Amino acid sequence: MCHTNEHGCGHQAHHAPRGGGHHQQGCCAGGLGHRRFFTKEETVAQLEEYLGSLKAEAKGLEEHIAELKK
Repeated sequence: MCHTNEHGCGHQAHHAPRGGGHHQQGCCAGGLGHRRFFTKEETVAQLEEYLGSLKAEAKGLEEHIAELKK
């Protein structure tokens, strides 16, 4: 997922992937050669990566809240 616009699509933030990351079926789709369908294994791997990202975000938020409470 390119929340930092690293792939040059111009989009800064996207919602959770549905069946794959947004680059496979979102803002950059439409050109030739982009896939629209993914295997079950690919979907699971992408969702696990997304879950890891969410967990890291939650940990950072918890740390930030703890700092603000000091």
